[in-house]
Amino acid sequence: MTALHEVRHVSVSIARSPRDVYAFASNPENLPRWATGLAGTIANVDGEWIADAPAGKVKVRFAGRNELGVLDHDVVLETGETIHVSMRVVPNGDGSEVVFTLVRQPGVSDERFAEDARWVQRDLNVLKRLLER
Repeated sequence: MTALHEVRHVSVSIARSPRDVYAFASNPENLPRWATGLAGTIANVDGEWIADAPAGKVKVRFAGRNELGVLDHDVVLETGETIHVSMRVVPNGDGSEVVFTLVRQPGVSDERFAEDARWVQRDLNVLKRLLER
């Protein structure tokens, strides 16, 4: 049997259409404006997105553009370890819900996992403020 990891779904409601939210959030150049857990800066270097993240320089590989609101991305750490991040924009009434699936990585303490969830929530709240102003 395969071991399962603890998961938390962190979300925010945004009073903008899923199309608008997806268009903004799927643009890698917008990440430093709202995704502080991933990118202080990001640049396309020789066809790869390279971000200055809290964990150091990382490569970010994004899901292809799609009509389903899928914002999944892989974060490749300097060690070569790849962390898959699942993220979606889904309709919520006349607006949107952005859902981030936080998967607890092996060896992550309860305190660190809780802090990661708080960080994701802060970032999603920034995305909400940017898109609702």
